[in-house]
Amino acid sequence: MMSKSKPTRVSASGAGAANKRNSPQAMRPLPALRDAEQFLLPTYKRPPIVFTHGRGAYVFDSTGKKYLDFLGGIAVNALGHAHPRIVKTIRRESARAIHLSNLFHNEFQGPLARKLAEWSGLDRVFFANSGTEAIDGALKLARLCGHSADSPVGKKPAKTRILPLQNSFHGRTFGALSVTATEKYRAPFEPLVPGVEFVAFNDVADLEAKFDDRVCAVILETIQGEGGIYPVSEKFWERARALATQHGALLIADEIQCGLGRTGRYFAYQKFASKPDIAVIAKPLAAGLPLGAILTNNAVAARISPGLHGTTFGGGPMSCAVALEFLNIVEDRKLLENIRARGAELRAGLQELKTKFDFIKDIRGEGCMFGVELSIEGGPFVAEALKRGLLMNCTHDFTIRLLPPFLISKAQVREFLQMLDKILTETPRVVPATENSSSKTPLPAAMSAVLSA
Repeated sequence: MMSKSKPTRVSASGAGAANKRNSPQAMRPLPALRDAEQFLLPTYKRPPIVFTHGRGAYVFDSTGKKYLDFLGGIAVNALGHAHPRIVKTIRRESARAIHLSNLFHNEFQGPLARKLAEWSGLDRVFFANSGTEAIDGALKLARLCGHSADSPVGKKPAKTRILPLQNSFHGRTFGALSVTATEKYRAPFEPLVPGVEFVAFNDVADLEAKFDDRVCAVILETIQGEGGIYPVSEKFWERARALATQHGALLIADEIQCGLGRTGRYFAYQKFASKPDIAVIAKPLAAGLPLGAILTNNAVAARISPGLHGTTFGGGPMSCAVALEFLNIVEDRKLLENIRARGAELRAGLQELKTKFDFIKDIRGEGCMFGVELSIEGGPFVAEALKRGLLMNCTHDFTIRLLPPFLISKAQVREFLQMLDKILTETPRVVPATENSSSKTPLPAAMSAVLSA
């Protein structure tokens, strides 16, 4: 059990930094916070803390306080912070070419696409700026394939219906938002893209009832991230695959949060026997630089021709060089083995905490991706963790989400578990009021029952 101690300090720029932090001037709001308050759109609820740098599994704020990072930039910082090989690659390539335009080849797009094809078992790659842009591109591909290639336009009805899952989150653009189930994200921007109908999570009967010859795609997160770390069952996946094949539709796997090693496999869908037609990735791909990708098979790729899709910034030389280095580091360091080992230790420790605290309802996930579902509000625990130097977050009000870096050590897993034990013990518990329970409740028990079936 960790004892309460003063925050760890690191040197700032200059010998007198520590004294300056203790001066009255240091108590005034930082210029960065003042400018953010005045000039940024108020799209986030942020604590009055300015993070300045990181090293490995730790980040530091402007006062020098040290935090163990079990959020990882929401699954982006898979190698932690300031990994020497990533820093070296950025320094080298930023001095050569940051951007060249997709009107021309660069020396890293092709090799990166080859590596991703090898990891995924798919054939072709399109590079985008972000996950949500990649989702939009995948939906465009599905609609494109829904038009018959050998029939004149208008002669044969196009397949246009899209089946996402309830509790899903796929992004913030109009296309991605249209297949995102959460009402609070959707309602202010409706009407959204038409032709979307949500399927109950892991409910094979509901999938079968809603599938017909007008469906062009089923889209799902192999493990729902924002929804609370809920994995798609093998039974549901395989039925979705069979129905998509039967009706000439595509199966799209959103692996933006759960892919590229996070579960201890290159892709989370690789625990199933069959593959998707399209996989979408982003978050850790370029180790913190913006980069997403659509991976697909040759049959889908055959429908694409120049001019049907494109991007300005996706696949720039520096981003692709960094992404290639990230994949090489995962292989060279055998990080999948570390992810599986640390994941087993995390699960064992979390299960032990579950026996100690009766408000822990469920532990879900694997590798470096876990959700701790509570019967009480999770927000106060996240806030207390921040005060004590631990970064994690809460999704859907009741699930603490843990996304540590792939290179997390055995000692850091122990450090985290000791901190979490103390936080769960000493933080006042907040039970939701009955009158608010309809809008703030844990996900249905039926969902957990389906998962375990």
